[in-house]
Amino acid sequence: MLSLSPALSAATTHTANSVLLRIDPPSRLIHPAPMYRRSYRRNLPHFHPPGAALFLTWRLFGSIPKERIAEIELARLISEREEFRTVESILDSDSHADARLRDPSVARMICECIEMGASSFQRYALHEYVVMPNHVHLFATPFVDVPVITRSLKGVTANFANKILGTTGKPVWQDECFDRWSRDENEFQKTRAYIVRNPVKAGLAARPEDYPWSSASRRIALSK
Repeated sequence: MLSLSPALSAATTHTANSVLLRIDPPSRLIHPAPMYRRSYRRNLPHFHPPGAALFLTWRLFGSIPKERIAEIELARLISEREEFRTVESILDSDSHADARLRDPSVARMICECIEMGASSFQRYALHEYVVMPNHVHLFATPFVDVPVITRSLKGVTANFANKILGTTGKPVWQDECFDRWSRDENEFQKTRAYIVRNPVKAGLAARPEDYPWSSASRRIALSK
């Protein structure tokens, strides 16, 4: 049985049993309207249809090299989906540049915070997540306003990460987030599969369950 990291043990009285992943049936959690919105800018408005499963991505501060920004701007002119693909490709190919999320204590802490957001604070139903070396994917159905989820997760994990690494006050996350709503069950399952296989696609593991900082792996570890 896994125990909570020292940082989170000091902040909560919940045991490892309380952070088991809660996976809800997809048929109850999909919004039928074919709509989504993404934002890479801090102050753009977001449309959040109630009851829809949401794919969220946020990345480390400064994780996109300046010389690659032009690629993203060009992709943005094509489509929002192409912009996301370009950013993901850059992040996955440059995953060794910033080592903060490769620190096991930091990665484990972020996993625990994501899981506790569902099990302890009941802010969302958790479907999948992965903590990559320079970004995080979260797929969940919100029970509260989405900014509450993103502000709390990014704020708390940044605070703990700086304490663990001894870098208090240093920016951890970019302000921008990407979000996309699942429009039907097919997209729901594709999103889950994308997140589960992201470490394999990036060359970080041979199988999804071999990458420790993911829902695919921790479902197995936390059940032992």
